[in-house]
Amino acid sequence: MSTKVFKLTGFDLDAFVQDTLAEDLGKGLHGGGRDVTAESVIPADARFSGVMDSRDPITVAGLPVAEAFFRALDPDMQIEVLVDEGARIEPGTDLMRLTGNARAMLTAERSALNTVQHLSGIASMVAEYVAAMDNPDCTLLDTRKTIPGLRHLEKYAVRMGGGSNHRMGLWDAAMIKDNHILVAGNVGEAVRRARDAGVEQIICEVDRIDQIEPALAAGATRLLLDNMEPPTLREAVAVVNGRVPTEASGGINLDTIHAKAATGVDYVSVGRLTQSAPAADIGLDFTPL
Repeated sequence: MSTKVFKLTGFDLDAFVQDTLAEDLGKGLHGGGRDVTAESVIPADARFSGVMDSRDPITVAGLPVAEAFFRALDPDMQIEVLVDEGARIEPGTDLMRLTGNARAMLTAERSALNTVQHLSGIASMVAEYVAAMDNPDCTLLDTRKTIPGLRHLEKYAVRMGGGSNHRMGLWDAAMIKDNHILVAGNVGEAVRRARDAGVEQIICEVDRIDQIEPALAAGATRLLLDNMEPPTLREAVAVVNGRVPTEASGGINLDTIHAKAATGVDYVSVGRLTQSAPAADIGLDFTPL
């Protein structure tokens, strides 16, 4: 069994796989372009079977990308993906079985594992935050705090964990923060400039109640309520009174997310979901055939 075709808008899987393998193989460098260990130790026609499994309870993300790494080096490799993306699994669960060229497996192993460990770590942390939030009326969001080059994959992992994505980048919504306000002079002027420029989605950060009305009057389409404690968040939500969606951000962790989400905000955003998630403990064991 193979996974379905894996496509993410704006993400080139083939290029990612080739660039990652090229980095590991040292392509373009003096003496590079090969796996010296596999080539010197493993016969070219040797074959392995392998099993990828999890040593942690995790939420799974990234198996289609791992499959792509192995197929890039052995297109005829037999690969059976055993669990669905986004599945919550227990320790000891087998994720993937492989049979194919031994050198190809060993060369692709680290790139494949690194990806699944990282993405499953993100998905698992997101699932933990969603459970702690325990609020179907509030949506957990990620941020732009992602590793350069991995944003599409990391935001995919957030979705697999049960969260949703904030803006993808600098292009799909305006995010007016304190430095923008400082230059513009005040909240209202900053929002007006974005509106007059024809920006449709204007998210404005406010850290005081008295900034809410000027931001709304100028045309903000969402308010980011920054570093507010629950009583202040409730007051802010009451002032907004459903005119635009509200988002709580700043100082949110597993201990605080439930109380902040319970204030009536529509969203809670957490940077650490992609910035600080630990890698899942996933291994790959081979058997010579």
